[in-house]
Amino acid sequence: MTPDLLLPYDDTEPTFAARPVWCGRGSAVIGRASLGAQAWLGDESVIRADGHDVVVGDRFWLGARSTLHIAAEMYPCIVGDRVTVGRDAVVHACTVGDECVIEEECVVLDGSVIEDGVLLEAGSTVFPRTTLPAGFVCAGSPARPVRPLAPGELAERAERLREAAAAEPAPGPGEAFAADPAVFVARTARLHGRVALAAGASVFFSCRLEAGLGPIVIGSNVNVQDNCALHTRADGLVIGHDTTLGHNVRAGDGRIGPHCLVGMGARLGPGTVVEADVLVAAGSATDPGQVLDSGWLWGGRPARKLARLDSERRAMMARTVASYAAYGRTFRRLQARSGGEG
Repeated sequence: MTPDLLLPYDDTEPTFAARPVWCGRGSAVIGRASLGAQAWLGDESVIRADGHDVVVGDRFWLGARSTLHIAAEMYPCIVGDRVTVGRDAVVHACTVGDECVIEEECVVLDGSVIEDGVLLEAGSTVFPRTTLPAGFVCAGSPARPVRPLAPGELAERAERLREAAAAEPAPGPGEAFAADPAVFVARTARLHGRVALAAGASVFFSCRLEAGLGPIVIGSNVNVQDNCALHTRADGLVIGHDTTLGHNVRAGDGRIGPHCLVGMGARLGPGTVVEADVLVAAGSATDPGQVLDSGWLWGGRPARKLARLDSERRAMMARTVASYAAYGRTFRRLQARSGGEG
């Protein structure tokens, strides 16, 4: 089977040493990606190589709703042989050695190196430019070695992840969403209910936007990156203009102000209010009803103030908005050429 969505980027198509053994519903492989033999891609997983290479070895296993991505023109994403990644994880612009297991809901950030034979425990965050040494169980945020691996432990954990995946139900189809020509909605994104997208907004691959009782209102030039999950159950979710939601962010009812960046893998509890001009660190989580004051970098579980935002961080946040607006325009054209909408 091939992924649901195969797209080139800069005229480069994904390549496979051999066709993947299995590709789940809603999976996507894009751009300068090369996969070794016997790859297994879970439902709604995303491998996006736009602006640098993703190189994956043999017998790679990627859990449902997990994301591999690069840092454009800075860091590739390199993954060795016999690597298992659990569900809802982000492996971003880093290097992963052979025989590694990255459990569910982990975030591995730019420039990091995970050496051969490492077990990264569920919910861990590997901070940028960190090296995790071979032969250890690593955990935490930031992730650190906690003990040496026991004999057979890697194989046992990998098998446990794969068995759990077999029991998960397949994702259902999304509603037909007639996007305005001024926005981008990826073909593998699923939108339900009252979802409003302002001009310049973009919803990337395998995102889920489920507007239950309340609407989801997304402002202009907002980018909702791959595998984000937004679910409303009460008053709804409003996201202000020029804001970024990084890969695999989860959020419910609440408010996110303009000019914010919510980092990869962050979890915003119900009723969270993120005021304008806030940076939420990758892998962070908020308590229900928490208010994140304007002008700060917040991080941790639960999130707390870490530092005042400076001009360098604000410039990075603005560059992300601009680069994702360009990605949105490019992918809209590519989808149209390949017969999709959005």
